Amino acid sequence: MNKKIAVLGCGAIGSSISADLTVAGYDVTVIDQWPAQVEKIRSDGIEVTIPDTVVKTKLNALHLCDLSSAKLEFDIVFMAVKSNDHRWMAEFIKPYLKADGVLVATQNGFNEESLATILGKQRLIGAAIELSAEIFTPGFVKRNTTHKSTWFAVGEHDGLLTPRLKEIQSLLNHVGRCDLTGTIQSAKWTKLVANSMTMGPFGLLGLGNTEAAHLPGMFEMSVRLGNEAAKVGEAMGLRLEPIFGLRADEFAGTTEENIVTAMKTLLTHVSRGRTAPIHDHIKGRTSEMAWISGVVARKGKELGIDVRANEAVVEIDRRINRGELAMDKSNFELLRGMVGDKG
Repeated sequence: MNKKIAVLGCGAIGSSISADLTVAGYDVTVIDQWPAQVEKIRSDGIEVTIPDTVVKTKLNALHLCDLSSAKLEFDIVFMAVKSNDHRWMAEFIKPYLKADGVLVATQNGFNEESLATILGKQRLIGAAIELSAEIFTPGFVKRNTTHKSTWFAVGEHDGLLTPRLKEIQSLLNHVGRCDLTGTIQSAKWTKLVANSMTMGPFGLLGLGNTEAAHLPGMFEMSVRLGNEAAKVGEAMGLRLEPIFGLRADEFAGTTEENIVTAMKTLLTHVSRGRTAPIHDHIKGRTSEMAWISGVVARKGKELGIDVRANEAVVEIDRRINRGELAMDKSNFELLRGMVGDKG
């Protein structure tokens, strides 16, 4: 394939994708807003440490301000920024995406409807993603999911199986396992359900995923959060479907059984690390919880569904972002109190 690929965002996820595609021989340009990261990978390349290997390669990297003079147009753009930044980044890259080009949002959240207002739905391919990674030092990524345990699902929004969809699948197969789906919105919502059960409450505490998951009462809280999110999805016409490479027969139980299966499967993939909002808080940035649990809370309110547990997660996260609360284990008891969980 002789096409120009951009990875928009060279944090932990974008670096992992860029490194694997570059090593596989593709023409990849990474574009980022973190000056120290761009300068480091320009001079020394990127080093991605994975539990079973290390990927080290030079990358073609540009600052945001470099793109206008680079005279580049891209056939494929993988957006790998936080959901907080998806709209302005879509506007930024729009002039550099070819008329028949496609953008794939390899990020958490449920942003395609928003992206379509900027780029048009015909220029989007939907993606659900499970790739856990961390970056705190420019040029060095700690990737917690191996190539075998990294998972993507991609799909056209009309459900058709197209040549460009297969092309995206072949690219992402270099990064992890990539499945095709005719119901990408349901797949994305199922991943959002799983994130609301884990990223939501864990992201308030500052603990590693394994430690957070084993707090007394956490399992029950996670199930409550997931049930709220599943009800919202059902009201939106979306159904839970197998994700993370699960087979249909492994996802054939009741709604609650299926959300527990999704949560437990996700935890096996991310047990080594800390969830993304914790990285944001450590770095002094606003977390993207408003685009995870916040989506459940907003949609639930619109639909008249009780989503008080997800609303409480969003409120505590808001207080942390504003400096009113520290990210601390004690926030779990605050969460339980806010939703009326007496243990």
